[in-house]
Amino acid sequence: MKFSTDGLVLKSADVGESDRIITVLTKEYGIVRAFSNGAKKLRSPKQGATQPLCYSHFTFFQGRDSNTVADAQSIETFFRLRDDIEKLSLAQYFCELAVELAPENEWADDYLKLVLNCLYMLVNEKRQQIFLKLVIELRMLTLSGYMPALGECAVCGGEPEGDVFFDVHNSCIYCAGCRPAGERITRGILNAMRHICTAPAEKLFSFELAPESLKKAASLSERCLLNQTHANYRALDFYNKLLRE
Repeated sequence: MKFSTDGLVLKSADVGESDRIITVLTKEYGIVRAFSNGAKKLRSPKQGATQPLCYSHFTFFQGRDSNTVADAQSIETFFRLRDDIEKLSLAQYFCELAVELAPENEWADDYLKLVLNCLYMLVNEKRQQIFLKLVIELRMLTLSGYMPALGECAVCGGEPEGDVFFDVHNSCIYCAGCRPAGERITRGILNAMRHICTAPAEKLFSFELAPESLKKAASLSERCLLNQTHANYRALDFYNKLLRE
């Protein structure tokens, strides 16, 4: 059986001298893994369209045990990210998150739009890298069922007034009176985190944070994500290493 869809290549692995196995994030089918015969050959029409960070139109042949790429035509390559090692490593981290958290064989339009929008803004410098990293981490957690409990104090159930404390280990907030754990955050950080988790997709990027607050929020989101997913992200480690150098 054949099926066609648009998808973003999240990663690829070489097989032999000329073939690839690719992992693709699609709108209708979520994560699709497929074998691409001859994709590494220079004259292959699938050569460019099956590379990581390429958004392409695919036709897959679904076999009994695996999928095969019957045809692939690139739509958007995002290859300009390769000119900047920081941007490239961050983009690869976005892809790692999708591989880890996006569903297989399920509708995944929200995941695909999120990653594509972040890649577009990254390559065109529409938003700061730290801003995009914060957004994709919290939104990915939300889409995959790990949304932080930001609506009320986890102990008393009330809306925190004054100081607010965020607990990255339990992914929740506390008011000052109930604080058993957590780090102090400003009301602006709390509102921004709530916005990222709950805003409609078309308004997702419509908020602002002061530089120090943005840095704090991004640190919290990264630690929260690592604690919730219990996964290792090689591109994130490399990206953070670049920032320290």
